Amino acid sequence: MKFSAQEEYGLRCLLQLGMQGEGGSLTIAELSQREGISVPNVAKMMRVMRRAGFVTSTRGKDGGYTLARPATDMPVSEILAALGGRLYEAGFCERHAGVEQVCAHDTGCSIRSLWQRVQLAVDQVVGHLTLADLLGGKPPAFPFPTPRGIRLPTLAGGRWSGSDGR
Repeated sequence: MKFSAQEEYGLRCLLQLGMQGEGGSLTIAELSQREGISVPNVAKMMRVMRRAGFVTSTRGKDGGYTLARPATDMPVSEILAALGGRLYEAGFCERHAGVEQVCAHDTGCSIRSLWQRVQLAVDQVVGHLTLADLLGGKPPAFPFPTPRGIRLPTLAGGRWSGSDGR
């Protein structure tokens, strides 16, 4: 599983705009230069972000892009959803049923429950973060264990072992 370049680049562009302070703006060329992203990619990200209501644009000599609202009012979950959607959507199984109209595993699907749990975990993290949190430069405190607190399975002597003692 991975996040798309569009999600990464869009978030980076919003962070650049947020660093300009309230009312500060940057052009597509300035965003491109600062982030090392091509002008066409920046233009695409800004179009998506404008349509989603995260930025406003001004034309002309002093034009550019500005955050449409305070960074504290921009949940990371909404930004990522606008840029690429969620990892798992409710209609996923209907769209990926294979050659059949209904998935062969329509009832009792363990894979569907896996993706639902992964989506819930992602939602718990990005749902508590705003653009302002990312601009602050320090990781926010979460109400659940950090990745360092999770014991991952290891391979020893050809057998997997994990927190359940197997």
